[in-house]
This record gives sequence, structure tokens and C-alpha cells, in this order.
Amino acid sequence: MNEFIGMPRRRPAPDLETRVERLRSGREPYVLATVVRVQRPTSAKAGDRAVVLPDGTIEGFVGGVCATDTVRAQSLRLLRTGRAALLRITPEAGAPHEEEGLIAVGQPCLSGGTLEIFLEAVLPPVLVHVHGDSPIARAFASVGRALGYQVEAGPERAAGAVQIAPDAAAVLVASHGVGEEPVLRDALAKGVPYIGLIASRERGAAVLARVEGGERVRVPAGLDIGARTPGEVAVSVYAEIIRLR
Repeated sequence: MNEFIGMPRRRPAPDLETRVERLRSGREPYVLATVVRVQRPTSAKAGDRAVVLPDGTIEGFVGGVCATDTVRAQSLRLLRTGRAALLRITPEAGAPHEEEGLIAVGQPCLSGGTLEIFLEAVLPPVLVHVHGDSPIARAFASVGRALGYQVEAGPERAAGAVQIAPDAAAVLVASHGVGEEPVLRDALAKGVPYIGLIASRERGAAVLARVEGGERVRVPAGLDIGARTPGEVAVSVYAEIIRLR
């Protein structure tokens, strides 16, 4: 008996693109599933799409219940690694088989048919905050963007009105004494994995003596690579962030 008999034919919501943009802007991870090839009988067709959320919710359409369950399971696996893969659901596959870039799973329903669905895990870019408007702060923002990170920086951070997101991976304070302590306290309270302060050891120690938990702050920030220019200092800080991550 065909599993799709009597089932309503669903299609991706017309605002799927809007939904994806909202997920991106909200820094929410998801998997974009796109049907790229079908061998009938299937209820899906090439071009059908859906998004899979970390709680297993599927929005859109990539096939019937059997396909949907497989897409959900494999998508949740990919969200843990941030990778992409081609998922092949086919009666020709016995035990699940995986090789570079391909996951083949047996068709669990009596309808038969083959589906090939490209699964792309989309994770939010690494988020870093920089406090200050110094040459090093500007270089840190430029280098971070070149690395593909999301950098939160601007004049308002130099003034001390920084809003550190809970999923920030790093905070660098490079303001040469302007509003340093409130930002450091906020970053420490939010458990930011990497917190760096651009200062000499002597001045840094004096600042951190007034900040509870200041021993977690790296000062001078960055690996000791003999950096001299603002760009080199920024590279040394990112090298330390990468090593930590």
C-alpha cells in the first residue's frame, strides 16, 4: 500500500525564504533540506524544500512521513558538526551507509521510490565583540570580518554602551582605559569563553584587581608572536581565540 494515498500534498510555505532570513538574523542554527532528485513513486519532487530546527521541527515539505523522519534524524546529526551531506533514501540500500559527503539509508516504507535530498547545516558565525575605537579595535574588527566572524563593533561600544550577546565567543577590550571595567564585568557575568584586555601587564593587573573574577581575563591579550602593528596584534588575539576554541 502506498504510504502517500490519502495524504494531503504539502508544499513549502511561500515565506520559507523569509523564515530562513529570520533564522539567520536571529543567529539560530538550522538545516536547509532541498530535494535534488527523485525516482518515483514519491510524493516529493525536485526543488521541494524545508528547514529543520534543532528541536526537530520541520517547516516545509521534502516528502512523506518516512522521508520526513529520516531527514529529521540526519539533520540533527549534521547540526552537531555543521557539515553538509547528500541524503539518499532508497530501497536499494540495506543497512545505513555513509561515505564522504553521502548518507544512504534504506527506504523504510512500502511505497518504494528514491529521494536524494541535500542537507546543509547552517550555524551562526562566530560572534565577537570589540569595545573601543582604537587602532587595535578597528584592526580587530577588520580581521574578524575577513575570517568570516560576526563582529559587533562601533562608536557606541567605545562609549561603554556595549550589549554582549549570550552566545558571544569572545570579547576584546581595546579602549585604552575608557569604560573597561563595566564591559569586563558584563563579559565575565555572561561566561564569555574568551575575554581579552589590551593593556600592559602592570596596567592590566591594576584594572583586573577591581574586577571580580578578573583572573579569567587574558592580559596582555593575544599570543606572543612579536606583534607590533595593530593588524599584527589583532592576528595574535584571533590566534589565541582559535587555539582556545
